[in-house]
Amino acid sequence: MTKQHEALFSHHEHALEKEYESCPKCSLSLQIRHSKHGPFLGCTGYPACDYSRPLVEHENMEHQIIAGSVCPECSHELAIKKGRYGIFIGCTNYPECKHIEHTEDEEEVIDCPECKKGHITQRVSRYGKTFYACDSYPKCKFAVNYHPVVGECEKCQFGLLVERKMSGEKRLVCAKKSCGHKQS
Repeated sequence: MTKQHEALFSHHEHALEKEYESCPKCSLSLQIRHSKHGPFLGCTGYPACDYSRPLVEHENMEHQIIAGSVCPECSHELAIKKGRYGIFIGCTNYPECKHIEHTEDEEEVIDCPECKKGHITQRVSRYGKTFYACDSYPKCKFAVNYHPVVGECEKCQFGLLVERKMSGEKRLVCAKKSCGHKQS
C-alpha cells in the first residue's frame, strides 16, 4: 500500500474521534453515545459519572401552554406537548392527571367484534404505520391494518369488514384473518 492510501485509511479511522468539552461533574471528556431516543453526549467516566446531555438542543414543547384552555378532569391548563408518537395536547398536571385531547373528529364508533366491550380506534405504530385496534388492549388484542367498516361477512358472519384496495379499486374483505372472504 502506498503512503497516500495509508493516509486515507488513517484519516478514516479517526474521523469520528472529535474532542468535545469536558464533563462538568468529573472533568473527563464527553463522547457521543446512542440510545433508542437518538444520539447524546455522555461522560467517558460512565458508570462512575452519570452526566449526559442531548447532542442537539431541541425546542421544548412542554412550555407551550394553550391560553384559555382548561382540563376537564382536574381544571389545570392544557399544553401542546411532544411525545414518542408526535405532537399532542395534554394536561400540564401530568403525571397526576393523564388527560389527552383528541384532535381529530371521531368517526362512527365501531364495536370490537371479538370482545364485544371495546371499540375499534385508529392508532399509529412506533414505525409510523396506521392500524386499527380495540381500545380495551391488553385485554383484547384484536387489530387490523386496513380501515374498518361496519358490516357482516357473507361467508362466516363475522361482525366487521375492512376496506382494501385490490387491482386499483376498493373492496370490502372480512376482517377475520382465518376467513378473508371478498364481499361481492
